[in-house]
This record gives sequence, C-alpha cells and structure tokens, in this order.
Amino acid sequence: MNKRQVDVVIIGGGPAGLAAAIEVKKQGIDNVLIIERDSSLGGILQQCIHDGFGLHRFGKRLSGCEYADNFIVEVKERKIEIADKTIVIEITKDKVIYAMNEIDGITEIKCGAIILAMGCRERTRSQAFIWGTRPSGVLTAGTVQRYINIEGYLPGEKAVILGSGDIGLIMARRMTLEGIEVKGVYELMESPGGLTRNIAQCLVDYNIPLHLSTTVIRTHGNKKLEGVTVAKVDKDRQVIKGSEEYIECDLLVLAVGLIPENELSNQLNINIDTRTKGPVVDEYFMTSMEGVFAAGNVVTVFDLVDYVSLTGELAGRGAAKYVKGQLKMDKPITRLEPGENVSFVVPQYVRKHNLEEKLPLYFRVKQKLEKVEVTAVGNDETYYKKKHRVVLPPEMLVEEIISSNIKEGDKKITVNVMEVSKE
Repeated sequence: MNKRQVDVVIIGGGPAGLAAAIEVKKQGIDNVLIIERDSSLGGILQQCIHDGFGLHRFGKRLSGCEYADNFIVEVKERKIEIADKTIVIEITKDKVIYAMNEIDGITEIKCGAIILAMGCRERTRSQAFIWGTRPSGVLTAGTVQRYINIEGYLPGEKAVILGSGDIGLIMARRMTLEGIEVKGVYELMESPGGLTRNIAQCLVDYNIPLHLSTTVIRTHGNKKLEGVTVAKVDKDRQVIKGSEEYIECDLLVLAVGLIPENELSNQLNINIDTRTKGPVVDEYFMTSMEGVFAAGNVVTVFDLVDYVSLTGELAGRGAAKYVKGQLKMDKPITRLEPGENVSFVVPQYVRKHNLEEKLPLYFRVKQKLEKVEVTAVGNDETYYKKKHRVVLPPEMLVEEIISSNIKEGDKKITVNVMEVSKE
C-alpha cells in the first residue's frame, strides 16, 4: 500500500473544492491535494453550458464551464496537486484517508486537515414514490443534462418533467431547443421550486406550461416508458380523486430536489443538521470533528455557485489556520438559530475570537412574504436589520453581521424574517 503525508486534502474538485484549494495555497500551505473521482475538474459545472454564473463574483454572465475554468486555470498555475479518477473509500477519525484508483491501487494519506467538498446528489424515482412499472426513460434532470450536453444523446422525443427545481427548468428549455417536445412541468407544491429568473427564461419564454399542486402518480410501459398519469393534490398533498390525466411520453425527467452527499461525513459520525441534511459547521465551516471542514453543497444546497465558492474560501482559510495552529478550538460560544419564517441558518455556531470582520449568514425562508424585515437578534441586542420587498423559499438570503458587535455573553443569535407592520 502506498503511504504519504499531506497538509490539507480537499475531497471533490467542483467549485467548492477548487476555491478551497486555491485559498489554502494563498495562505501559505504548499502541500495541498485535490482528490476528484471524475476524469477532470469542475464538478457539475462541466455540463452546465447555459449562462448565468458568476454575476456576483466576476460581474458578468458566464457559462458553468467558463466559471469553473477560471478556477481550474489558477489551480494549475499554483501547481496544486490533483488526483483525478480517484475515489475516497474511507476516512478515519485520525484524519487518515484511504483512496483508490486504477494506477496506484489503494493509497493511505495522513492529513493535517480535510475539506469535504463532495457536492450533492439528485433524489431518485424511489424517493419520489411513483407507482408503476420500471421501464427505461425515467431519468434525473442531471443525467439528462449530461446525456445531451456532454455525451450528445437525445434520451427521448416527448418529455414530462416532475418537479420545478432549477436543473429541471433549465432542461425544459434545453430539451425544447434540441427538438424534444416538453409536455409540461408538474410541481407537487403550491409554488415553484426554482429561481424566478429560471421560471421566466426557461418556461415563460418558451411557452412551456407549469402545473402547480400536481404530481406524477404512475408510470406506464414495460421495456420503454409509454406515458405517465398525473393528478392534482390538495393542501395536504393527497391525490384528488377524479383529477387523474394520462399523458403520452417516452421520457420522464425528475427534478425533485437535491441531497448533500454525506456518506463520508457519516463515516466520521460528524453531527448532521436535520434541516440542511449537511454537517453542522462553525464560522470557518469546520464540522463537529476537529480539523475536518466542509464547503459548498455538501453543507446545504445553494442556488448560486458564487456562494459555493465563498464557502470554499472560508473553509480553505480555516483549514490553513488549523494546520498552522492559529485556529483556537474552544467550545462554541454563540449558536445561530432559525427563527420566525426561517428554515435554517448556516453556519450553525461561531467562536467569537476566531471571527473575521464580517460573518456571512446563509438562510432560506419557509414561505413567500412581501414587505419583510430580516433581523438577527441576540439576548438584548439586534445585530442586523434590513428590509426586503419580497422573499421566496427558492432564493437563498445572504446577510452579513459585523463580527466585532457580537457580545461575549450572547449564547444564541436568532435570525427572523417578519412582515413589516402595515400601519
């Protein structure tokens, strides 16, 4: 077995991992390794040929490929070591990684710090609880995106899309451009799950119908999908009898949500937030295991890649500080918790003496509200207050608290999104 020692190992070469590796290098740590299971860097961005990336970070519209290439070029310029086509099979509590590829076999890597940047995965048919046969032609939106954009295959001629997540919306447009007839997008919830701009640019602009409070309840066909049955649902998401409708199609595209990829995190018994489905992290995105950090969609599903890169940089700075012995590991003194109309807050806690000048908070609201005020409140102090015209569950909010204002005695800061009084 090959054995080696590395200061910082980043698992995953997507946008979070690339940003983390660059930041670690900037902080003066030279012995850095990126482990990527694919044959090239970039993660999901490799198949995102549409634009809309980089508006926050670069101030212009880039395709996913262009966005990733900016980081890949810098990784290579800084001579950061890359182990591609390599799978991590185990991580021990002593921060020892066992990785495997076809050339080196199994390699044991002892680490000073580890950054988890494995991204997220799509929910499958079984997780959507669809009855019926198991024919070919039932695919996740990301798989369809790869088939069309990278492999050059058209997986069907007539498509139904279940779920209104961003990838599903983008693929509705992409399939239409490639000549596939998109019968409609069907969403179980009462409101769309994707960004407003994607609803407008991908559905409205191409006259693709969106059916809310409607879901696919059954597939038809043996070897190949022949059609699906859709039905309306009530406020409790129960099928309304008599509303069933059969739709002929040979492709069912599932865009029913993403889940942080945390099998490796579970190996380490890292604390997982039941709301985000990702690790509980502090201000530098360090997990409950000392020296193990997490970044990007492995923490929670972000809707903008710009935010993913920012979390990667924070994790990279934290890992570098940890390796240098500059990151104090005292018990967390302040918890960050979701309050009124807030689903979750990331990070979940902070150590005040480790904080940088500004503390970014990432959170989502539970329901659409207009004319609201966002507040971050401690025991007897309001640390943040800002008004918004409208807030939506699919659109993540990012607000910054001035770190020096946090009082030592505050054990909890609650983030609230409340309607402003109409008086």
